[in-house]
Amino acid sequence: MDWDKLRIFHAVAEAGSFTHAGESLHLSQSAVSRQISALEESLKLLLFHRHARGLILTEQGEQLYRTAREIFAKLAMAEARINETRERPQGPLKITTTMAFGSVWLTSRIREFLELYPDIDVSLVLTDEELDLSMREADVAIRMTPPRQPGLIQRRLLTMHHHIYAAPEYLNEHGEPKHVDDLENHKLIVYGDAAHPPISGLNWLLELGADTGVKRRAVLKVNSAYAIFRAVQSGLGLGALPDYIGQDAGNLVQVMPDLEGPSVDVYFAYPEELRNSKRIGVFRDFLVQKINHDHP
Repeated sequence: MDWDKLRIFHAVAEAGSFTHAGESLHLSQSAVSRQISALEESLKLLLFHRHARGLILTEQGEQLYRTAREIFAKLAMAEARINETRERPQGPLKITTTMAFGSVWLTSRIREFLELYPDIDVSLVLTDEELDLSMREADVAIRMTPPRQPGLIQRRLLTMHHHIYAAPEYLNEHGEPKHVDDLENHKLIVYGDAAHPPISGLNWLLELGADTGVKRRAVLKVNSAYAIFRAVQSGLGLGALPDYIGQDAGNLVQVMPDLEGPSVDVYFAYPEELRNSKRIGVFRDFLVQKINHDHP
């Protein structure tokens, strides 16, 4: 199989169109199209369905794409290792974490890391889904649950505690609850049925101090901690949030601080094959330093 054509196929499968692939490869759309047609002719099978909306991989195309993606991921890793033989950490570093942790905590601190290591090219993938590190969907992960994939090195970063928070505007209008019974008269924002919080019991706000089997009514149910945070921040109601959100937001008030919800352990994970990566080592040390500063 022609290596150059495989490289172009991989770019097209990633981009979903000849035009966008051509832009990334610095080739014309027609040149890319010709190379794909030549590859299909040599393999005697169709790799893409052509549609007005773009390209869709055929079943055989999907098989080839999975193999090509694995090859190019390993090549990228080899290139990064070669580059890291130099003294200064450099190269791509793809980090995945949850929407809430990434948006509120990590992005507000990443500037300092980039100033310390300007030769590291950081990309953040914020999702509440668990990406496959072994397939290089990301290099490292910061997760709210212990990593389940085999072959990963993991380190517990901190234990995350939950308290009740509200916006000053909400408290000015509705008053501040002083006792658990006061929650009956407040608007509560919680996880919805379709949400998958890291541990069970994170809707403790609905059951706290209530009669057995009775739940309070929520004014809003959403499917992520970040959405709860934004709703609380808007002044809609009270919400149970991780302390890193409540404290980092700067404009939220912790109410009834003696009431604490379930705790969640936060983990840092990366593949065993990246054990000696300088990029990952300095990022891990940076995280530990920042967390120790926040939680002495």
